[in-house]
Order: sequence, then C-alpha cells, then structure tokens
Amino acid sequence: MEFHEKLQILRKQKGITQEMLAEALYVSRTAVSKWESGRGYPSIDSLKAISKFYAISIDELLSGDEVLNIAKEEQIQKEKRLRDFTFAMLDCSAVFFFFMPIFSQLSDGEIQAVSLLTLTLVQQYLKIAYIIVLIGMLLCGMITMGLQKFHCEFWKKHGKGVSLLLNSAALLLFIISRQPYAAILSFIFLSIKIWVLLKQRRHESYR
Repeated sequence: MEFHEKLQILRKQKGITQEMLAEALYVSRTAVSKWESGRGYPSIDSLKAISKFYAISIDELLSGDEVLNIAKEEQIQKEKRLRDFTFAMLDCSAVFFFFMPIFSQLSDGEIQAVSLLTLTLVQQYLKIAYIIVLIGMLLCGMITMGLQKFHCEFWKKHGKGVSLLLNSAALLLFIISRQPYAAILSFIFLSIKIWVLLKQRRHESYR
C-alpha cells in the first residue's frame, strides 16, 4: 500500500476531513489533497507532524522508495524557495535606485550623479515613469517575499514573469533616456534572474 492510500485510510479511520487535518498540521487543504491523491509528498517537518498526529512511526507510513521521493521533493522545494528568494531580493533592491547616485543630470554644463529622489533636471514624465517601474519592482519583491510560506497558484505561475517584465521595462526605459549607470544596474539584476531560470531549466531536464 502506498503512502497516499495509507494517509486516506488513517484520516477516515479518525473521522476527520481534509480541512481538519490541514488545520491540525498547519498546512493548506490543497496540500493535504495533493498528498492523498499521490501528486506529491509532504516535507520532512510535515511528515513528522503526520506521524505524531496519527501516533504511527514514519517507517510504517513510508516505503524505501517513498523516502527517496520525499527527499527529492524536499530538495526541489528548497531550490524553489532559493529561486524565489533571489528574485525577491533583487526586486526589493530597486529601493537602492531611490538613494544611490546612479542617475545623471546636466547642471551648469557639468554632469552630476544624483539619486532618483534628488533628480530634478529631467522631464517630469520621465521621473514619474522611473518611479512607477521601480515601485512596481519593489512591490513584486515584497509580494514574493510575503508569499514564501503561503500557497498562491497565480503568483507561483506568473510572479517571475511579472518580475522579468518590470525589470526589462526598467532597463529599456533607462537605455532610452540615456541613464547608463541605472541601465547597467538593471541589466545586472535581469541577467541574474535569467541565469537563475536557465539553471532551473537545466536541472529540470536532468530529472
């Protein structure tokens, strides 16, 4: 008998619903449904909680192959959290654009290096565009960071795409408006994100 079948039997014997089990284990009902349908395995911590909740040993719950599958699943989740954290930190780093002297402006025939907050000698619409795209990146990073411990299917599917789109928009905007230092920093952020995604694709192709 496989793990997901044992989990269903144990829950039914206890006379509880998936929602009740989820509350007891401090996980989402979606996670419990996924485990019981055989579409995934719990983390090591959740597995220990299941073992304690049902007063059954982990050896009785799992076969040798399932232990390996859980270890593999745990590794995949760790890699995913690291990728999300990398994207979140890069997007949150957009705050540096507001305070670092990486914008150029011409004053009395001299080029000055100023922060976005002190940038005054540019067209107003350009400064507004800078602020909008950078706040967008900052919010994207904060949302990604805030959802680290929560399941959000939409953000799971589209969060990195939104991040890449905003970062690309910032890069294009800085290039068009001839802000080389801001463009270079945006390019570095974008390059790291693309490298992380390519590394993910390569790992997935090996599995």
